Amino acid sequence: MEQPVTPPASDNAAHPQQYGTARPSRGQARRRVRLIAGAAGLLVGALALTACGGDAKANDDGKNGKGSDAAAAKDASTLKITISAKDGSANASINDVAVKAEGGKLSDVTMTEAQGGKAVPGQLAADGLSWKPTGKVERGTQYKITANGKDDKGRAATENSQFTTVSAKDSFIGTYTPDDGSTVGVGMPVSFTFDKPITNKKDVLSHITVASSSGQQVVGHWFNSQRLDFRPEDYWKAGSKVTMKIDLDKVEGAKGVYGVQKKDVSFTIGRNQVSTVDVKTQEMTVQQDGKTIKTIPVSTGSAEHPTYNGQMVISEKFTQTRMNGDSVGFGGEYDIKDVPHAMRLSSSGTFMHGNYWYKGDPFGNDGTSHGCVGMKDVQGAGGDTPAKWMFDHSLVGDVVVVKGSPDKTIAPDNGLNGWNLPWSQWTADSAS
Repeated sequence: MEQPVTPPASDNAAHPQQYGTARPSRGQARRRVRLIAGAAGLLVGALALTACGGDAKANDDGKNGKGSDAAAAKDASTLKITISAKDGSANASINDVAVKAEGGKLSDVTMTEAQGGKAVPGQLAADGLSWKPTGKVERGTQYKITANGKDDKGRAATENSQFTTVSAKDSFIGTYTPDDGSTVGVGMPVSFTFDKPITNKKDVLSHITVASSSGQQVVGHWFNSQRLDFRPEDYWKAGSKVTMKIDLDKVEGAKGVYGVQKKDVSFTIGRNQVSTVDVKTQEMTVQQDGKTIKTIPVSTGSAEHPTYNGQMVISEKFTQTRMNGDSVGFGGEYDIKDVPHAMRLSSSGTFMHGNYWYKGDPFGNDGTSHGCVGMKDVQGAGGDTPAKWMFDHSLVGDVVVVKGSPDKTIAPDNGLNGWNLPWSQWTADSAS
């Protein structure tokens, strides 16, 4: 059947009567044959381009639509590789990044920062069934993981994932004391300070457990929205082992803010040492396991700057340190750059320390300090002095009790001094 020849648009619009079913000339007929043949060739090419592979006959050879793709799938590796952080995910955990293999073994896994390509070291399990990073995984960072392996027939498989870890803005973390593996005194609490205010206190508290081999009940107490301490009713039993399980990963601490910590920590309680400072006699009695092992003359706070009463816990030790009155509200009254054998008793600046600059001999006689407990010492922290003996025989976590001072009892959250809060109050607020 002959088809009309479509003219150029301008000609067709100007002379519509010239076109229609008029018989073409021989030249026109030959051109039409060539056009039809060309169109047929284009149609064949289009059919070829839309085929996924092979010719029609090859595709027809398969049963029930099975072609070369199906054949390839049939011969594919049975190894299943799972990357915990899904490809394209945001707010991924920094703690449970891992790769697992099923139906085969992993051969190699690489983890890198997406920006810059910095590698994160990792460890492939001896059985080839898992991998995890050994280097630090940062918050708010995009990472790439490529995992390769083979099944039991040697067929290869690869899995890739690119993901972003939870941002610092959307997560919280707690710094804590004491350190894992440390040995501390009987008064050492477990103390957390969170980098963001916690509103879901009950949920956060329920995901931190502290237990002692002594069997003592350990209870957590919130001092404010960012500080949580744990302790038993009485001092820890000497020689006991305390374990802490932190399971805050993905726990919502406040609306849209999630924890990123998952860790087990343990520490050991040393011998029982409690030292008592009597302000009225200016004397400190050091006892271990209830027996007096040393009596040291001291000089406590002056009448203008008395020392706090109460149970205080050594939280830091410095062979030498600078003490500047400006840092604790005393203006320019003092700035001593090499205070020897200093042990912190409060956050507000109360220390037990050596003193080489006092005139005369106030130790055992007068209170002359700005609230600290001073002991006789020499400049440079050398020599056999009472302050050095006390420093050498003290642990972080040892208790120093001050009594007989005209000042008030130290606040329980001023340092690690929660022992000054009655147990009834400590436990009453434990879940709030």
